Amino acid sequence: MRFEPAGLDGAWLVDLDRHEDERGFFARIWCAEEFRSRGLADRLSQCSVSHNRRAGTLRGMHYQAAPHEEARVVRCIAGAIFDVLIDLRPSSATFMQWVGTELTSDNRRALYVPPGFAHGFQTLRDDTEVLYLIDEPFDAALARGVRWDDPAFKIQWPLPPAILSERDRGYPDFHAGGER
Repeated sequence: MRFEPAGLDGAWLVDLDRHEDERGFFARIWCAEEFRSRGLADRLSQCSVSHNRRAGTLRGMHYQAAPHEEARVVRCIAGAIFDVLIDLRPSSATFMQWVGTELTSDNRRALYVPPGFAHGFQTLRDDTEVLYLIDEPFDAALARGVRWDDPAFKIQWPLPPAILSERDRGYPDFHAGGER
């Protein structure tokens, strides 16, 4: 695996080291030792998949609050997404900044989402699937989010949202000094 800074402190793009022959290729998508050597979360608690029927579907911006903040590795395994991170760590040099990157089944890139970041994506193609490798168990009582169109962040989504849940639509405005 090859790790490249993703533009926010602690976030990484992860590319495959492909071993190719006439059959195709083989590559690792997870290695605890490689993640640990970079100071990243190195254990998996759960793996999840999100199937999205229509292009323009927007999911996010989600995070899990302390004491069970999640680190995630996100990979698009079918279709394409515009994947977005927001740094919500007040002590970070990139606090309240966002970065977006295209993850596709063709480019096979993954994005490492550190604890303390909100994460979301918008599908760019119909029938898109996203794989999540997550280090903490989901705890509904700690599930939080910030609104996809919150003026505090000014995220520039590539498409108008076609499908958006009521929960994602209804998050309150983010206040840098207040409760998240």
